[in-house]
Amino acid sequence: METTEVTDETCIIVVEITQDDRKFSTGIVVDHVQEVLDIAGQNIEDAPQFGAAVDTDFILGMGKIGDSVKILLDIDKVLAGDGLDGISA
Repeated sequence: METTEVTDETCIIVVEITQDDRKFSTGIVVDHVQEVLDIAGQNIEDAPQFGAAVDTDFILGMGKIGDSVKILLDIDKVLAGDGLDGISA
């Protein structure tokens, strides 16, 4: 992955992930954050099914905020893989 320049908008998002029934807090460096939302559980629907042509494994659900819809990523699946094997509690 190509490295980008650190700017005033660069920030760290702290997420909690689960691997092998253990929870970890980790930080992800991102270029910028557009918005932070608190979405009530009753406003979250299951991920849509687009058929076999579209992989929706990384989508946790769809959050409704007013007239807009936000895609919610399943951070455990996004970050799962060989890169997390060395994490210890």
